[in-house]
Amino acid sequence: MAEQKNWRHPVGDKERGDIIRAVAARVVAGRVDDAQAHPDKNALEYVINDTLFHEKQRAREDRSEEMKKEMEFLRAATHGLASAGDDKKKAMLHKLAQHYAEDVAGHFDPRVFAFTTKVLPYGLEMLFNAFSPAMFFKQFPNLPDLQARITIRGDIDHIRRLARRGTVIVAPTHASNMDSLCVGWALNDLDLPPVSYGAGKGLFSNPMLSFFMNSLGAYKVDRTVRHALYKEVLKQYSIMILERGYHSLFFPGGTRSRSGEVENKLKLGLLGTGLTAYVNNLLSGNKRPDIYIVPLTINYPIVLEASTLIDDYLQDVGKSRYIILDDEFSKPAKMANFVIKLMGSESSMALQFGPPLDPFGNRVDEDGNTVDPRGRVVDTATYVTGADGSVNHDAARDAEYTRELGDALVDIYHTHTVALSTHTLAFTLFNMLKKDNPGADVYRLLRFEGEGKSYPEHEVLQCLERVVARLLELESAGKIKIGGVLRPGECAREVMYAALRFFGMYHTTPVVVRRAGRIHINDLNLLLFYHNRLTGFGLEQVFAGGDTHE
Repeated sequence: MAEQKNWRHPVGDKERGDIIRAVAARVVAGRVDDAQAHPDKNALEYVINDTLFHEKQRAREDRSEEMKKEMEFLRAATHGLASAGDDKKKAMLHKLAQHYAEDVAGHFDPRVFAFTTKVLPYGLEMLFNAFSPAMFFKQFPNLPDLQARITIRGDIDHIRRLARRGTVIVAPTHASNMDSLCVGWALNDLDLPPVSYGAGKGLFSNPMLSFFMNSLGAYKVDRTVRHALYKEVLKQYSIMILERGYHSLFFPGGTRSRSGEVENKLKLGLLGTGLTAYVNNLLSGNKRPDIYIVPLTINYPIVLEASTLIDDYLQDVGKSRYIILDDEFSKPAKMANFVIKLMGSESSMALQFGPPLDPFGNRVDEDGNTVDPRGRVVDTATYVTGADGSVNHDAARDAEYTRELGDALVDIYHTHTVALSTHTLAFTLFNMLKKDNPGADVYRLLRFEGEGKSYPEHEVLQCLERVVARLLELESAGKIKIGGVLRPGECAREVMYAALRFFGMYHTTPVVVRRAGRIHINDLNLLLFYHNRLTGFGLEQVFAGGDTHE
């Protein structure tokens, strides 16, 4: 590992209070401006009432002691709203905004971070390599290399240079609640700066997990809170820490991919905070105004919460519950079992960094300069300069820039997705199943046609060889990456056996098993989940026309 640099830490307690006050002041100022411009729609009373309405709805579903205390606070903070004058309403709003900012802000402690980064790698080595404590101490400090289990690829030197020049936003795909921990470890191992990131508030209920979350730079995001004021506080908190030079991590997809697919639709509001921070930096004369977005795909051969995620997806496609409060990640014993088994295998997961972008979706060179498709340096300040020659905010203009950034990220997510053995075998089997049942939709395949289905091993290998060959062509064209045992040459049998090992090591019912010379599909929902990772690449053409098997 490279020599450690003195990177700036996430928000610590020394600056926490100042940021909370600044966020609250900015939120209130924005609401006051809106109320003055459009009093019929954005009066302060409407904002406060909207907050109370949504919190009362939440209290009907959440009868915990914490929620009772929350409602007591809200009632006290907004007492006398009906007869309050503008100044009192402003004070009420400020109290609410500061309350939510206080709840969001993390409790990062540099001393705890220093301790964690020293001991965490050894703990992960023991856990990820499935060591017993006795074996751990016997071989300490000469433990197996964790990167034999986690493959990390990308131009790390480029990212490191950008982090010294400006502020970096790491923007990964999102498959599991393990993602932030894996990325946190990887950044430290690669000598990249630690990042601040939003994590679901429910994850902080576990004392041990909360300790690591805080020490690795997490701040709380309560996804059960749905009113506009809270969302504005979150947005302004993100913008504020970017302006102050704190490197961050966003999951632009918003939530874990329920279907298992690579993200196609991103949360543009969150992405837009990078552009807003950049404009604010220019307006304030910040000496390091540049914001850089670093795409990252996180690729697991098996996903801890796969069963819950795909079930949620299939219950109502396109109308996910958004919040899953009770899944495999919330069960510590099950999570530990998963990690031990997963990381006990070689080449178990892949982290793939993509080319960095500016807030407008353009590529940036080694020196942090924006370059156009012809490689010419572009002054991005001109993108946000108005007709009068001054830098300004323009909602419609900036929204369009953010859409372009989102499109660029989606393209990079696809070209930098790493196809692994489980994805490849699942894709092959599910398409063999579709080929045998033309016209049947996904639900019919899952409920009727696919039940108890099996194929002769040699037929699966024939189809798998064609899929692997097509993946290699796509990789050569720069449209996808391959990892694990996928490689040029005759590797179809290795791909199948590796996938079977992964499928059999964790899920209660193995997704696929090999028995008596046949490949049996045991769990169609999970087969669909892993198959979905390779949709959108045109691989289905392998099964178009003619017979795929005898």
